[in-house]
Amino acid sequence: MNKKITVQDVADTIDHSLLRPDITVEGLKEGCELAAKYHCISVCVRPSDVEIADKELKGTGVLVTTVIGFPHGTCTKETKVFETKDAVAKGAVEVDMVMNIGRFLSGEYDYVENEITEVAAAAHEGGALLKVIFENYYLTEDQIVKACQLAKNAGADFIKSSTGYAGGGAVLSDMQVMVDHAQGMKVKAAGGIRTLDDCLALMSIGVVRCGTRASEKILGEAKEREETGTLYLTI
Repeated sequence: MNKKITVQDVADTIDHSLLRPDITVEGLKEGCELAAKYHCISVCVRPSDVEIADKELKGTGVLVTTVIGFPHGTCTKETKVFETKDAVAKGAVEVDMVMNIGRFLSGEYDYVENEITEVAAAAHEGGALLKVIFENYYLTEDQIVKACQLAKNAGADFIKSSTGYAGGGAVLSDMQVMVDHAQGMKVKAAGGIRTLDDCLALMSIGVVRCGTRASEKILGEAKEREETGTLYLTI
């Protein structure tokens, strides 16, 4: 069944990604301007850029998101907690934390859950939401299900597929597993989302956020389809 949607419905899923290591301050400001122009739900910026993004996006309705322990998740729990508190104090209202992938793959689930719990508490104390990045590229289906359970137990608000810096990103079958085991958490996809059809396929299975650098291309195409009456989800 096809369900007609609007450009804004698509924009409401887009976390415009400004995480490349070579983005300049000028490039960051241009990215914020683009996100505001297209009414994206948020921008996702590097921690040192939170204050700039907060200033640039004042009054636009676009949320400021940042990353914690990015991109490998290997810094200490204490560092992640500090990063979270610091980011929230400087204007971030959502934080995307990379779980400690090595500890997870070692079966140290108590360590991983405790870390997420403390970061979630730090985010929530400041009124921010927490997304937990799994990095599905390194995980089996059963491990993705286990990571969902740990994130749920720890009080996460979202679960997220990837950083975009591993060998793979938002694989549709992995995203379906996450949606099926989210237990009330919301699901964000990231990594390799480059076209409107990529975004629509994810939306159609229940993904509510798409992290992408290709926001302008995706939303430009959505506008064209909306004008011709061909913008819809297959559900």
